[in-house]
Amino acid sequence: MSSKSNVLLIASIMTVFGIMVIPGDISAESNQITVTPINEEISLEKTITTMNVPEDNKLPWGTVVGDASDVAERYPVIIQFYKGEDPVHFAQVDAKGDGSYEYKFRVRSLDSNSGEFVNIFEGDYTVKIYKVIPSTNDLV
Repeated sequence: MSSKSNVLLIASIMTVFGIMVIPGDISAESNQITVTPINEEISLEKTITTMNVPEDNKLPWGTVVGDASDVAERYPVIIQFYKGEDPVHFAQVDAKGDGSYEYKFRVRSLDSNSGEFVNIFEGDYTVKIYKVIPSTNDLV
């Protein structure tokens, strides 16, 4: 096996749960996955997870990562962040050929006017991830 294959295998194992948030101080837990049929060919998979960004976070980036899985071609993955009921940040990313995806976002930034660091994300968030997958039942 090549080293690239080994790296991909290890990355797939690490993300088998489906969602990770990086850096390590930022945590996420998967709460709920639902699948809603759209038609005979495709369904909508919705994952709801919580994310916590500690007040003392010093790292600038967070990442939402999805493992390699079946996704319907030509449909992007939608990622939505909510603080309570309020929408905070939405993103759309394309899945790679193996069905995996990655979205990197700023958690902390440097204010160019004051020269001080500003936490963009801090505290608890609900993250909703939507992806279109091939249907696995004959419901429709």
